[in-house]
Amino acid sequence: MRIEDAVIMITGASSGIGEATARAALQAGARVILLARRKQRIDALAETSVNALAVACDVTQADQIEHAVRLGMARFGRIDVLINNAGQGLFAAIEEIDVAEFRSLLDLNLIAPLMMMQAVIPQMRRQGAGRIINISSGATLATYPGSAAYTSSKAGLNKLSGVAQLELADTGITVSVVHPFMTATEFYQSVKSGQDVATEQSQQSAAFAHTPERVAETILAVIRSGEAQVDLVPRAYGGSYEG
Repeated sequence: MRIEDAVIMITGASSGIGEATARAALQAGARVILLARRKQRIDALAETSVNALAVACDVTQADQIEHAVRLGMARFGRIDVLINNAGQGLFAAIEEIDVAEFRSLLDLNLIAPLMMMQAVIPQMRRQGAGRIINISSGATLATYPGSAAYTSSKAGLNKLSGVAQLELADTGITVSVVHPFMTATEFYQSVKSGQDVATEQSQQSAAFAHTPERVAETILAVIRSGEAQVDLVPRAYGGSYEG
């Protein structure tokens, strides 16, 4: 798929990987629908380009998703790419996972991407083409203490994506999974619990963490290729990345 003139919808577009991907896509000539709860941030990004539309959206709320898709269609007439990027972390030992927090995490990291997919697939079917890119985590490629809640939510997203690949194979719609490595974003400052562990990991990874822009480059490459799975995880951590 050509990125030039493609209509790309990005969740979690107010910071980090989502913001970097939006900026890279706009620079490449795409038209971009920016979804996030922090409206002021996406408004500021949208002001930089006539090809950007900012829509305040809590992706755990079906009515807000429907509203965002409706506005995107009204503005651009189609949706070619969905990037499910919004997500959050949670660090806790099995015995200490707060069940209510875990349910909330699953709602954002797993159920929200499903609802987003369900919202755009009918339009993509009518177009006869589309790209869905789900941003998972390199942490699902190995096993780490304290990561059970977060990695299980992302492992669920991996499986959801794999089944969708099969079910949509004859429709012209591709479904891809991107596994970022540790990335220098606000992720570690916004975890639901385990802030001390998250801060320690952030400090330990500062010297070798990827920039959001590096991940954005990979996401744009996946839009072009439709490749089913890509990771930015070094082999030492269970991935295939050698860059």
